[in-house]
Amino acid sequence: MTTLDSAVDPSAPSYLANRAALLERLTELDAALDQARAGGGDKYVTRHHARGKLLPRERIELLVDADSPFLELSPVAAYGSDFPVGASVVTGIGVVEGVECLIVANDPTVRGGAVNPWSLAKTRRAGEIALANRLPMVNLVESAGADLPTQAEIFIPGGRVFRDLTRLSAAGIPTVSVVFGNATAGGAYVPGMSDHVIMIRDRSQVYLAGPPLVKMATGEVTDDESLGGAAMHAGTSGLADYLAADERDGIRLARQCVRRLNWRKQGPSPRTAVPQPPKYDPEELLGITSADLKVPFDPREVLARILDGSDFDEFKPAYGDALVTGWGELHGYPVGVLANARGVLFSAEAQKAAQFIQLANASNTPLIFLQNTTGYMVGTEYEQRGIIKHGALMINAVSNSTVPHLTVNLGASYGAGNYGMCGRAYEPRFLFTWPNAKSAVMGPAQLAGVLSIVARQAAAARGRDYDEDSDAAMRLMVEQQIESQSGALFLSGRLYDDGVIDPRDTRTVLGLCLSAIHSGPVKGADGFGVFRM
Repeated sequence: MTTLDSAVDPSAPSYLANRAALLERLTELDAALDQARAGGGDKYVTRHHARGKLLPRERIELLVDADSPFLELSPVAAYGSDFPVGASVVTGIGVVEGVECLIVANDPTVRGGAVNPWSLAKTRRAGEIALANRLPMVNLVESAGADLPTQAEIFIPGGRVFRDLTRLSAAGIPTVSVVFGNATAGGAYVPGMSDHVIMIRDRSQVYLAGPPLVKMATGEVTDDESLGGAAMHAGTSGLADYLAADERDGIRLARQCVRRLNWRKQGPSPRTAVPQPPKYDPEELLGITSADLKVPFDPREVLARILDGSDFDEFKPAYGDALVTGWGELHGYPVGVLANARGVLFSAEAQKAAQFIQLANASNTPLIFLQNTTGYMVGTEYEQRGIIKHGALMINAVSNSTVPHLTVNLGASYGAGNYGMCGRAYEPRFLFTWPNAKSAVMGPAQLAGVLSIVARQAAAARGRDYDEDSDAAMRLMVEQQIESQSGALFLSGRLYDDGVIDPRDTRTVLGLCLSAIHSGPVKGADGFGVFRM
């Protein structure tokens, strides 16, 4: 293999400016993460602890193996919305008794763990990840059911969560639920549709309708324990498979369930048992990406800090050089890499990408996409050369590739370049974003300029003078709107990625994802759609 060289100068003014800009974005990310971890706030956290109950992250910490990592997913879901950051649920991948599991934990300090539109979307995304990567799912349940003021947005699509649980089971992927408190209405179907159910004595209350609603609907007067208590479900209804003495005992029983699954990975083990770390300091990743997204950077500098031993065999280095493609290993797993080098994608880059993706599928090699693209090249010359059909060639290859895809947006992800570089619509197994990254139809200035040109042409067609002052105000407003709506936190809040990550954690995050991916088989496509040559 070929060891990458580095030309990074940590004392250069441009490097220091890039680092300062990225650290500022990281400060914003940390503030958003702090909001998510705060749950419903000090008042409700204190009340929850006073009842002898654990917080969702405390439950997760006891569930996963000691000193093992937990990869939290979509941690800033609902950022910028009317709902609390984090969307009242914690999701992520953790190791339980040596088994990588997808964990979902309701946060009862936020409106009793009620399900709102963002927590529904976040939970559904967790289910998609579990199914795609063959990960057993553990639900740590304490939910008051639907957030009633938003029922119109969640009632009908919410049924998919229960459908997805049964589909996991049908696919041979086990599901485990531990009920720590209320599991009301829709919340009751989570344990109801799980393979293994654990309830806590004198704590768990699982029913389709609580005592007040039962009285309203039927006139029956009952109490919580008779209607849906843990002891009743363990001894009468049979819904509970195990009855725990307290929360810690419930978590112990959940670990016991996972231990007895006899779970085995279906993907190949790492090719290199003891991989070499990169030869360059990951701290330097903070100064490599340009603060100004119009200024390109060499993605090989990123690869040199995330690939094992900084080793990278580049494919077609002299052809289509605005896209870097090649082979390496990450935490011992073989990977193919596609990384934008100069933003724009030309015909040569698209054709090179399509061939490389075919090769990865032929060798059953997962692909990593490192996005920093402004899209496919436009203009008369490029249209005549076939940029549409060549871009379609690349998108066809991405769409029909069946090896696992991992995507990281390092900077810009604009236009159809987002599609060709495996954006969210193309269902990568995981997609993460650096805090400086942006994604939109096009850049703010370009979009505002297009609207201005269209407005000028419309005014000229009607024979009217064009108001330059109004045009300047419109352009400023549009640029500000697109600037805010294309930012990493805004998009992550809407679950267009699986999380905004610190660039220095990129190697670790990708390594955890690669390990999770190999819980299932890794197999390339048997065929592709019709390539327009």
